[in-house]
Amino acid sequence: MIYHSVRLKAKAGVTQEQIDEALESMRDQGRVIPAVKSFVVGREFGGDYDCGGVFVIEDLDGYWEYLTHPAHAHADRIGIPLVEKYDWYDTVDDHDPQMGAKIADLQRRWSETAPAPVSEQP
Repeated sequence: MIYHSVRLKAKAGVTQEQIDEALESMRDQGRVIPAVKSFVVGREFGGDYDCGGVFVIEDLDGYWEYLTHPAHAHADRIGIPLVEKYDWYDTVDDHDPQMGAKIADLQRRWSETAPAPVSEQP
């Protein structure tokens, strides 16, 4: 299993309505992306981030499906322009010593083709 975690800190001036819309778009990923087996999205406590989510995905094929799904692209387009600081990390229970490199390769491939967030589009 892959536990894909995302953490966000909103820019100054971002409204609660904007944050709520971004969080709902993250929840939508969990509801509509078939590869997501379970998820939690909400406020974060005990760190330097405001909110985040964890998406549970079975394998690398599912991870790729998650990354390339239109719901993921939508969440990025509306959410990334609102954040001051963004972080993601993955926790896995797979003992493959190459798992980190395989996930990094999927992230690299995805970032080469992903649409730009709204604030970065011409």
